[in-house]
Amino acid sequence: MSIKLHAVTNTAGRPIRFFMTAGQVSEYTGAAALLAGLPKAEWLLGDRGYEADWFREALKDKGIKPCIPGRSSRGKPVKNDKRRYKRRSRIEIMFGRLKDWRRVATRYDRCPEVFLSAIALAATVMFWL
Repeated sequence: MSIKLHAVTNTAGRPIRFFMTAGQVSEYTGAAALLAGLPKAEWLLGDRGYEADWFREALKDKGIKPCIPGRSSRGKPVKNDKRRYKRRSRIEIMFGRLKDWRRVATRYDRCPEVFLSAIALAATVMFWL
């Protein structure tokens, strides 16, 4: 059983919100779920999985500038601030630190609710205490 963990972080890479989907589900499902609860921000850094015109428009409607590189199969290239996109490494570091907790890395919990609560506990202890 695989999962995808979607996260919203602040500029320092500290997690604010999590959303979990099944492994075979598209990233668009997680993006749509987290869209309503996005905090006020100037930019949103995301990977190519979140690259969709409807998501870019929804971000612009909220006053957030998207920094998401376009997919290679996209017909019309999208401008992307490469220097700003390099800051996304903070998010990858956050996911790596979460996996320092053995319970999260090996996914002992089979129940999704319990696993998500273990992730929230690990994030609280590691980033907020």
